[in-house]
Amino acid sequence: MQPARNVGERINSGRCEPLALGIPGIEVRRFVSEECGAQGFSTGSAIFQPGAQFPYHRHEVSECVTVLEGKLTILLEGRKYRLGPLDSIHIPAGVAHSSSNENPQQRMVVHNAFGSARPTRTFTNEEFPPPDQESEQPAAGVPETIRRFSQNDVYEPSEGAFFCDLFAKRFGSRGICGGYGSFNPGSSLPCHIHRYDESITIIDGSAVCLVKGKRYELTDLDTAFIPEGRPHRFLNQSANKMAMVWVYAGDEPDRVEVDPGYCSGALLWPGQERVLAAKDRADAVGEVTSWARTKDSTRNTTIHDSYPTK
Repeated sequence: MQPARNVGERINSGRCEPLALGIPGIEVRRFVSEECGAQGFSTGSAIFQPGAQFPYHRHEVSECVTVLEGKLTILLEGRKYRLGPLDSIHIPAGVAHSSSNENPQQRMVVHNAFGSARPTRTFTNEEFPPPDQESEQPAAGVPETIRRFSQNDVYEPSEGAFFCDLFAKRFGSRGICGGYGSFNPGSSLPCHIHRYDESITIIDGSAVCLVKGKRYELTDLDTAFIPEGRPHRFLNQSANKMAMVWVYAGDEPDRVEVDPGYCSGALLWPGQERVLAAKDRADAVGEVTSWARTKDSTRNTTIHDSYPTK
């Protein structure tokens, strides 16, 4: 665990000013990055107007792209795939790729996550062989991985909240993991913390976010940056479904539940070090203090609060 950082949460608008990339028909936005104090990862979005194409380029770190609206056509060094809503692709560092929206009438929106708080992009004029066909899944031996939403395992970390993991180390990504969460009206997640930074983008409906006694409302791609060790929770207090894409600056999901009073502000937060030390002691004697999808099962672990709250 790294030394405590003097970094607080931050809410970034999904309608913030796009980056000045100069690519016709494409708006790229950065939600979480080193600019807000994030470490080890960044997130954002890209909106493609009909027919828009992002030229071939490379990154020095892992990138995971999740489709939010429309259909993405993506080329990776000549290999062609088409992804629909909530399908996700992991593009390893150094792999050249080009994205486009081939629909002549509808826009396409994607969520991006990178394994760096300061991702770079290098365009290339290198020529790749034209694809002879479109593939549903990568062939054996190629570095990219695709997770089709319709084939993902779903787990229920709390009543009325349904999650699935879209990318993680076990699926090929490095330094980042993330997934999708859908909340029925009135449902919520328990108050919890992480050992690494988190980005949460609201992609459908509206959400209430409680962070250490503060309350925020998010909608329409608004994104919350939550630093490691900061107690928080999300609630759907609306009459409609709410959904999010979450990303962690770590290889696999890891969440530790804490007393809800730390999120509402009713209890004074004792600090990440004390809470995690108590969790580690509980783990040593076999008590479960975290919730997540297990690596080899679709069943989420039991939620307990087994350390002191004062």
